Amino acid sequence: MAEIPVTRVAIVDDDPNYGRAVARLLRASGMEARTFSSAEEYLAVGRTIPADCLLVDVQLGGMSGFDLLGRLGSAGPSAPIVFISGHREDSIPVRAAEAGCAFVRKSEPGDVVLAAIRAAVAEGALPRGAAAITPGVPHPDR
Repeated sequence: MAEIPVTRVAIVDDDPNYGRAVARLLRASGMEARTFSSAEEYLAVGRTIPADCLLVDVQLGGMSGFDLLGRLGSAGPSAPIVFISGHREDSIPVRAAEAGCAFVRKSEPGDVVLAAIRAAVAEGALPRGAAAITPGVPHPDR
């Protein structure tokens, strides 16, 4: 009987309470979760740890989630990203979609977060240069 691979998720969020809560949710759902308090921390150590998906807060204390996407996208294909935010700005989900990424509000129930992660993993890696999308112009690979 083949073993089902465990989905590994890197959570990048500067809110430690949210990070811990979503990590518990993911572990309870059979996924592996590792938290990072900033984009800079993820770039320094997280990239060496395999992840099937990144759950990234849009508005972090230093480098933003979209800045992180740009850094990862310029390096080549990367794990899919699900952006999260507690802010209600209408431009955030639009910008995430234009970049080929899913978006979930932090206020959404846990099953919505899980579904977004599972869908992102099923779709696969972001293509090289996914972050270099001009707003309003569809990306040819997504």
